[in-house]
Amino acid sequence: MSDGTAGRSGFALLGVVQAVLIFTIMILTVPLPLVAREFGLGPSGVLLLSAAYGLSFSSLLLLGGRLTDRYGGRRTLRWGLALLGVASLVCGLAPDYPVLLASRFVQGTGAALAAPAAVAVVRVLYPEPAAYRRAMATWGGLSVLGATVGSVVSGAVAAAVSWRWLFAVPVLVALTGLARAGSLPAADPADPAGPAASAGPAGRRPALDLRGAALATAGVSATSYALVGSTERGWTTPGVYGPLLAGLALLLAFAAAERRTADPLLPPGFLADRRRGTALAAVMATAAGTALTFVLLSLYLQQERGWSAAATSAAFLPYAAVLLPAGRLAGPLIARYGPVPVTAGGLATAGLGLGLLAGLAPDSGYATGLLPALLLVPAGAAAAFAGAAVLATGGVAPGRTGLAAGVFNTAMELGPTAALAALMALAATRPSVVGGYAAAFAAAAAGLALTAVAVAGLPRTTAEAPATADAPATADAPATAEARTTTAPAVTRTTTAPERTTRIEEFTS
Repeated sequence: MSDGTAGRSGFALLGVVQAVLIFTIMILTVPLPLVAREFGLGPSGVLLLSAAYGLSFSSLLLLGGRLTDRYGGRRTLRWGLALLGVASLVCGLAPDYPVLLASRFVQGTGAALAAPAAVAVVRVLYPEPAAYRRAMATWGGLSVLGATVGSVVSGAVAAAVSWRWLFAVPVLVALTGLARAGSLPAADPADPAGPAASAGPAGRRPALDLRGAALATAGVSATSYALVGSTERGWTTPGVYGPLLAGLALLLAFAAAERRTADPLLPPGFLADRRRGTALAAVMATAAGTALTFVLLSLYLQQERGWSAAATSAAFLPYAAVLLPAGRLAGPLIARYGPVPVTAGGLATAGLGLGLLAGLAPDSGYATGLLPALLLVPAGAAAAFAGAAVLATGGVAPGRTGLAAGVFNTAMELGPTAALAALMALAATRPSVVGGYAAAFAAAAAGLALTAVAVAGLPRTTAEAPATADAPATADAPATAEARTTTAPAVTRTTTAPERTTRIEEFTS
């Protein structure tokens, strides 16, 4: 097998892994009421189950990035896939709620190891900067693909057979990944374990920074749990403001500890880079916008218009259909114009779609009131994610690829959680439910527009100059069309929204 073929084959495998990690977040979105009835869950049980995977995933990503940089991408990927596969099998066979809940937490832990590790292996597959940029342009759309497919497929599978069969997907992908991991390159081609390429500037492996990992994990977990719970319990209940204050205190302690650590988990200057910081803001805003679209339109169609779960899933088929060509176009656009204008344009397009939803009314028609937004939002999100992925991971030393990937995925996870909490609180202030949804969409549209302006103001580097028509392709670069054909990008939990599409009260009524 030639280097180019091996590279495309490896990238396709890793791309499927990334998409399935986000798919697994969303697979209980529609079937959650069925799970609640089967196990007799109350509101608190449903809330915890809906958040379990995302909590462990988002809170452990920084540690997953450090383990990747210390032990190599291929080895860490194997650890993550093993955890994901075993936990997914247990989820599908879970005899009761405690087993299912614990397994969802373990699933998220495996995902937190696999996600940054997969990006680190991509960096080894395509060491040439131009090739790596093209690969990451494709990578940026995979999360949106996974989330969209998870939302659309979960309802149909649960209705046709059982929600338990949904967990067969991560099991099969984990088994495939483990079987083929040996064909992936190690971080250091001269060492099967690959620690050399993970070494820092002094030629040593980075320390684990267990204190920082514990503070970051606890802080992100507590804060995320409070934000998720606020949408149902309100901000004034002890079960919300207690974890929120504790989480913020832990994150402040983490920031202080990192400044005194010789080998910090998250170097204080890493987020100070203007381009990286703005790109991460774009990731958070785009993930929040896509998550809001899924959550609020699902609520609107099912609760306000009386649509079934299957009909609601079908309503998002145009969304999924647009993601595929939009994802394929994003790479060539970035190669031609650079990631800055593509990211800004994507944010503006997605913001326009959300702005149309700001006119949502109780009697809005699907073809005229919803469909235009369901075409614009994915088109813009695919471009924004692709460009932001290039900006956020570009210019990072190979020994910090795991860190960059961990931060990128953390932004993708926390964006929807924080935004949904704030926007649902805003919606609750309106006299009507639909009016509240419209206000939330308007605020999200404004947020994406402001982020687009911030991204557009970023300076462009020489490496991002528009490509000329006769510029030669790098031999080991993933030919953009070919890479997209094998990895078919489409969605973000992104996006990665909290796993709920109906109010908690309805789950237990």
